[in-house]
Amino acid sequence: MAQKDDVGRRGEDEAAAYLTALGWRILDRNWRCASGEVDIVALDGRELVIVEVKTRSSVRYGDPLEAVVPEKLTRLCVLAGAWRRAHRGVGARTTRIDLIGVLLPRHAAASIDHLRAAA
Repeated sequence: MAQKDDVGRRGEDEAAAYLTALGWRILDRNWRCASGEVDIVALDGRELVIVEVKTRSSVRYGDPLEAVVPEKLTRLCVLAGAWRRAHRGVGARTTRIDLIGVLLPRHAAASIDHLRAAA
C-alpha cells in the first residue's frame, strides 16, 4: 500500500505544480471532512476549483481519468459545498470540478491530462 500512496502523492505534487504554473493559487490540499477528501482546492482567477487527481504508473489498467465514476463526481459536488461553507471568506464567484489524470511512467517524464468542468 505504501507504494500506491507514494504514486498518489507524487501525482498530486505534479498536478499542484502544473496548476501553479498555469497561474492558479492553491488554497488547500488533501482537505478532509465527514463527507470525504478533496485532493486540491484552487483559485482559477475568481473561480473556485475542486480538483480530483488520479495517478497511475502505466495505462495497464486504464487511463487514470477512467477511475472517476459518476458517484465520485456527485461526492465531489457535495465536498465543494462543504469546503465553501467551511471557508466563507474566499471571494470566489463560482465553483467548478476539474479532473487531472497523471501518468508517472518509470523511465519517462510525467504526463498530465486536465479535464476542466467535469461537473
